[in-house]
Amino acid sequence: MPQLNPAPWLFIMLTSWLTYSLIFQPKILSFLSPNPPSGKAPTIPSTTPWTWPWT
Repeated sequence: MPQLNPAPWLFIMLTSWLTYSLIFQPKILSFLSPNPPSGKAPTIPSTTPWTWPWT
């Protein structure tokens, strides 16, 4: 059964994992969030219920 032979895919998996961990992850984590979280409590808008004309 050739799918049990780890030679063709193990090296590719380890190389891609190391590439992601060492190169791409620090670049992605360096981006700033466009909406940083604030310490304020969220404001809940006051809404009125809709009055249906047939009820």
